Amino acid sequence: MFSLLSLMFRYLLILLIYLFIIGIIRMIYLDIKSMGGAISDGTSYLKLINRKDTLSFKIGEVYVLEKDVSIGRGTQNSIVLRDPYISKNHAKISLDENEFFLEDLNSVNGTLVNDIKVEDVVKLKDGDRIKFGQVEFLFVKGD
Repeated sequence: MFSLLSLMFRYLLILLIYLFIIGIIRMIYLDIKSMGGAISDGTSYLKLINRKDTLSFKIGEVYVLEKDVSIGRGTQNSIVLRDPYISKNHAKISLDENEFFLEDLNSVNGTLVNDIKVEDVVKLKDGDRIKFGQVEFLFVKGD
């Protein structure tokens, strides 16, 4: 009787260990999947640098850049950021002759590119860090 009970507990423990390992693998998969990853089809985009859990508002990991993209707190913007340090109409990113340009729209707290305040229209380069309020993005230029 004791050997049968011991065998059952042994198999139960092995089953629990396997379930635990499967749970960890599933969490790792979901975490990697939620990172958004790089867009590999030649599209230019903004990739969130901040950790999402450090921000008090919802935000996407990746924002694809089209011809003209407006950024701000207002709902009419292409990219809506509910950060209290961002103006209603904060900035604009425009595409001209296959180059992207960033313009601050006289926002209260300003826009930073590579920790330098934007005073005029700035041409964006691949790898530029753009900061709007508490939110920081990495600019990735597609081919």
